[in-house]
Amino acid sequence: MNAPDEPVLELVHVKKEFPLRRRLGEVIRGDHVRVHAVDDVSFKLGRGEILGLVGESGCGKTTLGRMITRLIAPTSGRIVMDGREITGTGGEEETAYRRSVQMIFQDPYASLNPRFRIRDVLEEPLLIHHIGASRAERMRLIEKVMEKVKMIPVRDYLDRHPHMLSGGQRQRIATARTLILSPRVIVADEPVSMIDLSTRAEILHMMKAVQQEMELSLLYITHDISTARYFTHRIAVMYLGRIVEIGATDEVIESPRHPYTRALIEAVCEPVPGRVQRLRELPIRGEIPSAAAIPDGCRFHPRCVFARPECADMTEPELEAVGPGHYAACRRLKEI
Repeated sequence: MNAPDEPVLELVHVKKEFPLRRRLGEVIRGDHVRVHAVDDVSFKLGRGEILGLVGESGCGKTTLGRMITRLIAPTSGRIVMDGREITGTGGEEETAYRRSVQMIFQDPYASLNPRFRIRDVLEEPLLIHHIGASRAERMRLIEKVMEKVKMIPVRDYLDRHPHMLSGGQRQRIATARTLILSPRVIVADEPVSMIDLSTRAEILHMMKAVQQEMELSLLYITHDISTARYFTHRIAVMYLGRIVEIGATDEVIESPRHPYTRALIEAVCEPVPGRVQRLRELPIRGEIPSAAAIPDGCRFHPRCVFARPECADMTEPELEAVGPGHYAACRRLKEI
């Protein structure tokens, strides 16, 4: 799937910086140290599309998701929905946007109120957004959404508390809580990373079925490129706050053009029946630099096995087309 011409959601040069706590001497000297969590990110999300956002921990994926859901405000840039900018809005317009864009959080153990019964967890968003004229009407909506996420028979779960459910069941309830408002966009922040391996495929299959049924647009945030391959239409690879490669999922995985994307794919262990898997050397070196001290030139060059001196001396490379709907940001694209 190529980049959509008429996107539901669009990010335009979005940035997010966080000031670091400073010592007294730094304050006196006027030093301003900032963490560049998200640094000039632009992409489009189409109707009914699943876009995967992959990268190592600390690359800015969750911060980007929180900006999209208005949990935090961007430092600069624009977030546009249906051609209308929503950054800086408030009041009823912001409330309507929050209802249309929902988030599934990573930790199903922390995202549900332990004092609430399941019926209360799912009724709360309906009460906040004034949906349902009566308790009976709200209960019908609750039962319907629980059936969508396969929490059946529904009556067996309504009066339970979250601690009485497994991790997979909790994440199904967290998913139901986002779906009950009939959103148009869902940000799923590593929704299966804290679930047993045996349950992950089941949860992803359920989410994909619901996404297709409701024609949802979904941003799937993950560090696991193998689940992204199964679940997404397009993949955006993020490194140290910036997108370094984006394109159709199969195209990016089968023909990766950025050295960092290659390293992520090489890190995926594919089991072979009857063989013992050995650790292999990956085409990457060192650790991810601090987002408060981003390297000059290409930000990936200190870890890149293909880097040359000019990669550090020149300006940062921009995304350029390497195929239909496929873009990568590397100065040595034609040589590697």
